[in-house]
Amino acid sequence: MVSLLSLKGNPVNITGEENIVNPGFYMPNRMSVAVGKALHKLLDGKVCYLVDPTFPPHPEIMEYLQKKNVHIEYFDFRHTTSRAVREQILDQMHKGLSVVFLPGMISKTRGCLADVPSPFLSTVGSLHISPVPVFVGYYTDTVRDLFRSEPLSGYNEELSILPQLHPGPQTGERLLAAWMQRSTEIFSSQPLLRGSLATAIVKAMKASPKAEIIDGMTHSSLPFFKVLGVSMTVARVIKERGDKRVGVILPPGPGGTIATLSCLLAGVTPVIINYASSKAAFESTVRQAGLKTFVTARKFMQKLDTFPWPPEDQLILVEDLLKGLDKKTLITNVLMAKAAPAAVICKMFDTDSRRNNDEAVMLFTSGSSGEPKGVVLSHRMVLANVAQCASRLTLGEESFLASLPIFHSFGLTVTMMLPLLTGYTFCAYPNPTDARSLCELCERYKLTVVCATPTFARAMLRRANENTFKSVRYFIVGAEKLQPDLEKEFQDRCGVTLLEGYGLTEAAPVCAVNVPNAPLLPESAFYVPGHSPRTIGTPLPGIAVRITDVDDDTKELPITEQGMIWLKGANIFTGYVGKADMNPTIFKDGWFKTGDIGKMDLNGFITLGGRLSRFSKIGGEMVPHEGVEQALTEILDIDPTAEGGVQIAIAGVTDPQKGEALVLLSALAAHQRTSEEKEILQNIRSAMNERRMPTLWAPKYIVPVEAIPVLPTGKLDLRSCKLLAEEALASIL
Repeated sequence: MVSLLSLKGNPVNITGEENIVNPGFYMPNRMSVAVGKALHKLLDGKVCYLVDPTFPPHPEIMEYLQKKNVHIEYFDFRHTTSRAVREQILDQMHKGLSVVFLPGMISKTRGCLADVPSPFLSTVGSLHISPVPVFVGYYTDTVRDLFRSEPLSGYNEELSILPQLHPGPQTGERLLAAWMQRSTEIFSSQPLLRGSLATAIVKAMKASPKAEIIDGMTHSSLPFFKVLGVSMTVARVIKERGDKRVGVILPPGPGGTIATLSCLLAGVTPVIINYASSKAAFESTVRQAGLKTFVTARKFMQKLDTFPWPPEDQLILVEDLLKGLDKKTLITNVLMAKAAPAAVICKMFDTDSRRNNDEAVMLFTSGSSGEPKGVVLSHRMVLANVAQCASRLTLGEESFLASLPIFHSFGLTVTMMLPLLTGYTFCAYPNPTDARSLCELCERYKLTVVCATPTFARAMLRRANENTFKSVRYFIVGAEKLQPDLEKEFQDRCGVTLLEGYGLTEAAPVCAVNVPNAPLLPESAFYVPGHSPRTIGTPLPGIAVRITDVDDDTKELPITEQGMIWLKGANIFTGYVGKADMNPTIFKDGWFKTGDIGKMDLNGFITLGGRLSRFSKIGGEMVPHEGVEQALTEILDIDPTAEGGVQIAIAGVTDPQKGEALVLLSALAAHQRTSEEKEILQNIRSAMNERRMPTLWAPKYIVPVEAIPVLPTGKLDLRSCKLLAEEALASIL
């Protein structure tokens, strides 16, 4: 049932009235004045409000309640036993009153799920009263501000009464899961996400015509209106070729942006090619995507002389294309991009003809554990993920560093689409490993948002001085685990907090991220943190998390217990291209199986245990490869900051006795002599025993290698690591 209640303030959209229980114990995730009035009316005014003065509700809410002469029960859960609070609540319910817990004003980060501090969620479980979850959220119709965690003028307020939770343990965990699930449902239903990515980009670029794409190589810049005008011209050329999909082989920058936007305007799907991949991976990509045309640049081809370039008749070379464009048409389109209304441009290119779940962009996974898999990012997915990211960032006068390749979904969505759709300048550089140049760009252009892998960030730290990152407000790292030593050194040397996040190509890609903590409110003893070290942050708005048993997808676990992570949200894809046999195994009731192991705390922060593919089941126990690698880094005294890249890796191989065995791949000079293998392994086992680590974590074999295989992003090439181990041990396995 849906109703709309108009009270003083924003309109309140109400759902779930059929779930009202009288009397009941109601637990909202947050509260505004308008929602408070609506909830009071829904419960016929037969309400007692539960308030903790250490995080008091908004004064206007309290003023409204006092005018209504309602009953308020005060408590301080830090100094009151759960039994006493339980009796307070039950006394009021026995009188026929529903009890509503009022979340207070506390320090919180933008886009957080709830204004309820985690210590109180822990207390809820000890009350042994089944609550009725209430979800409250605030939504608008712009990508930049689709969701907020506080009401503002012009926002639609959502009030959802959810089904009462069943009695039992871990009520706090189940309450958090219910809020998260409803948040995802409401976010996914927003009209904005049913629109066209191309339309949204045109409108955003028209709204911020003076924002620029800075070429970090030449230091030239193109304002958005010129980028749009050139893209409109190129789009006509691409459309004339009649392809459904076109390969884009370009680095981040004006060229890559224009090629991608031109395809979108032409109604063609840009397939962003991984130009760092092998010949076999490239050929697989071309075959799976059905590509016959590719956009690239002659200068870029010269730099990648070993890349398996397609025949020349299949290439659209940017330099030749721009020279051949009719100058009059180009000038007309640039002037139109500057002066014509966005609606006129969108109508010219019929941008709304492809929207919602239609494919917008196609990417391929890195292939770290096998053949690259095709992932279609729909218009809906990209719009959703950009809005989700923007909802967690406090965007002011921002400027982005765009050095991650756009064939990497993070580079595509966060450092290209996010600035385009929110109207911010970005400085592009084609080589994410050129740390010296990246540091110079950060300082020269006073960039505020930097995104990198920990490997690239470590290289930047070596080249940084005290002024390099002075302007940076968000330094976000992902794609591999953030090591504590790197986090500490960045903070000590540069005063920068590295914010670890987590994403998947299949999720367009960002799923969770840490953000800086908000300043504490002097009147409140509690806060909802934005950052928690050793975690990947909290899920973005509109993303729900489920945890299941690693060995049994049907066995759901409390979100605070470690298991398989499943995700649901508008940013999640619907399946790999051409993988009809695989897709049913990774989806269940609308949930996507990530392949990652982890758990969540009551603040919503997720701690990863590793990829399922990075575990070995030995003697019935799950052994994490990354955990073993971290332990060996300490035991073998390996300096992770030293030049030379990754020195060790763990791989799993079949073992007839215990199912699997761990293999230590080592590029260390001390491990190159086979005659010393037994002694080295024994020393490792002894060191692990001294540290009281499980004996199952000790490697059974050492395989000396010249170099540890890694992908261009710095992540381990898991498939190659496993092959190296299996080849070396083929005679004894």
